[in-house]
Amino acid sequence: MSQKDLTKDHIVIINAQSNRSTNRLSEIWNSRHLIELFIKKDFVTFYKQTILGPFWFIVQPLVTTITFTVIFGQIAKIPTNGVPPFIFYMPGIIIWGYFSLCLDKTSRTFIENQGIFSKVYFPRLTVPISFIISNLTSFLIQFATFIAFLIYFALKGDGFHFQWTLCLLPVVVLQAAILGLGIGLIVSALTIKYRDLNFITGFGVTLMMYASPVIYPFSEVPEKWRLLASINPMTGVIEVFRSGFMNVGNIYFEGWFLGMAVTALTLYVGLALFFRAEKIFVDTV
Repeated sequence: MSQKDLTKDHIVIINAQSNRSTNRLSEIWNSRHLIELFIKKDFVTFYKQTILGPFWFIVQPLVTTITFTVIFGQIAKIPTNGVPPFIFYMPGIIIWGYFSLCLDKTSRTFIENQGIFSKVYFPRLTVPISFIISNLTSFLIQFATFIAFLIYFALKGDGFHFQWTLCLLPVVVLQAAILGLGIGLIVSALTIKYRDLNFITGFGVTLMMYASPVIYPFSEVPEKWRLLASINPMTGVIEVFRSGFMNVGNIYFEGWFLGMAVTALTLYVGLALFFRAEKIFVDTV
């Protein structure tokens, strides 16, 4: 093989046409080691100069659960279908926390990485994907904490009966991750021009939480409003996630499937906007 042919085999041309969607998956797969580096970087950055380390992952859901138990369980007396309020609120808070964390980190992809994005090329999508994976660490720690409390309440005599929907746990966690990724990509792409979205996003996520069955069982929603409530994909995610560990009523599967369709559409729109934004990112910021 001549030197000229050898050189051709090792040349990668990057242009607008070489970045089509058909090649993006292979690009991301070839950059899997880069994703691993981003995950390690995110993990180290979080623990740097912290005293409690991973314990912070436990403090946040515990404090939130106690607050919800006092305000919504003891003062507002919101029904929890016979389940102790503390153990009722905790799974919803945990899965919601994973979703909101994925959304928050993904939404700041372009703003927080503009330095490296403007200097070297690599698949930009590897950054938000690394966020989704690294956030699983906090979710698993919080989930283990929830299981410990579940065992404690069971030993006290609050009988919990595991449901077959427990098998759907990986599916709903994946759906929460995809939804957080999709909304985060949309916000990240739009904040290139409209920085105000950074402030609106946090407020919107809070409103979305109170519109989701985190503090109330979905069975309390009037029948005529259930389909409309299910447009929020986190409604089905929380209900299915919670129902696997305790008997809190029947799952509204029609609504869950509708939420899955909305999740898929959100991801599609998010990817389209993100890929478009990465082409004009350097000229815009």
